[in-house]
Amino acid sequence: MAEIRVNGVSLYYEARGAGPGVVLVHGSWSDADSWARVVPGLAEQATVVTYDRRGHSRSEDLLTQGSVHEDAADLAGLIEGLGLAPVFVCGESYGSLVTLRLAAARPDLFRGLAVHEPPGTAMLLADPDLRPIGTAFADRISAVRELLEQAESAAAAELFVESLAFGPGAWEQLPAPIRHTYVRNAPTYLDELRDPDALDLDLTALTGFAEPALLTQSDDSAPMYGEVLDMIDLALPKAERYLYAGAGHAPHLSQPEEWVRVTLPRALG
Repeated sequence: MAEIRVNGVSLYYEARGAGPGVVLVHGSWSDADSWARVVPGLAEQATVVTYDRRGHSRSEDLLTQGSVHEDAADLAGLIEGLGLAPVFVCGESYGSLVTLRLAAARPDLFRGLAVHEPPGTAMLLADPDLRPIGTAFADRISAVRELLEQAESAAAAELFVESLAFGPGAWEQLPAPIRHTYVRNAPTYLDELRDPDALDLDLTALTGFAEPALLTQSDDSAPMYGEVLDMIDLALPKAERYLYAGAGHAPHLSQPEEWVRVTLPRALG
C-alpha cells in the first residue's frame, strides 16, 4: 500500500509499468480499483498511476465538506509529488471535471488529457437552450440526493447506478465488491452535490489549454453528455472526439480493450 501526502491529505495510490506517465482519475462513488481492467494494457508502455480521491476508500477522509477545488489541488499535488509532470491525465465522469479544472488552472502539468462524459449539469442549466436537458438530469440527481440526505446510502447508490450511470437492472449485475465500494463512498457524492462549483467548468479558462485533448462519449449514454462535450470541444484548441458503441458511461469497464486501444496512442503522444 503506497500513500502520498498532498494538499493536507494522505492519498492511496498505485503505480505500475514504465515509460511516459499516465494518471487515471476515477469518478463519483468509485475508487482506483475501477481502472483494473485497463491498467495492464496501459502499463505495457507507460507508467500508470491510479489513486483514491480524498474521502474515497483507502484515502484519508477529513470528515469536512469536500470540493472540486480540493480534488483538483490533490491531483496537482500527486503529479508534482511523484515527479510525473508533464503527464497525460485520463478522467472518467466526475473525474473528468476534476481533470479539466486542473488543466485550465495548471496546463504546465499536462502533455495531454482524455475525458469521458463529464457530468457538467451546471453548464447546461446556464444555457437557456440547453436548460431543459440539464433540468431533466438534475431532477434525477435530486432523487439520489434526497436518499443521501436521509443517510440511505445503499438505496442512493442503487438509484444512482440505475437512473444516472448504467441503466435499469445494472445494480444487481455489479460484482459485490463494487456495490460495497459505492455504498462506502456514498457520502462523497453528497459532498459533490453540496459544492456549487462541482458540476461546472470555466470554459474561458479552458481556451488556454493548448495540449491535445481526447473527448469521448458512448452512443447509448444520456444525451446530456454529448451537449456538455460540445461546449468543451468549442473551448479546447486541440480537441478530438471519439464515440464508443454500446459502451455506456464506463467504457473502461465495459470495453476495456477498446478503451486501451483508443487511449494509449494519445497517452504516448
